[in-house]
Amino acid sequence: KQAIEKYGEDNVKVYRSKFANLYYGPWQVEPDEKPKTAMKLICAGEDELVVGLHVIGMGADEMLQGFGIAIKMGATKADFDSCIALHPTAAEEFVTMFPWGLSKQVSGAKTSPLNGAPSPEPKV
Repeated sequence: KQAIEKYGEDNVKVYRSKFANLYYGPWQVEPDEKPKTAMKLICAGEDELVVGLHVIGMGADEMLQGFGIAIKMGATKADFDSCIALHPTAAEEFVTMFPWGLSKQVSGAKTSPLNGAPSPEPKV
């Protein structure tokens, strides 16, 4: 909602995923009853600059800390897609989020987040 208000609905693309974390794979429980992890990657502009990332589920705190650095540095969906997924982890979902590899091949990591530099803004 905030991204749409800031950048306009036509300039925002949201990627979503919901799944049972692999940690729960061996549990003798029906798949629908296993705890779920939900993720959302919010991109803005023609280069799909990542402007938001939401996750709820096991390990969310650790994922947010790491991906926060990438967002602060100006990562794009293409930057996320170009990462090698660490398997088996829930975090791999962020770098393989469907559709994978179809974003404009532009890297946004051009701004240093050091010394309070402002985060990059998408081209709209």
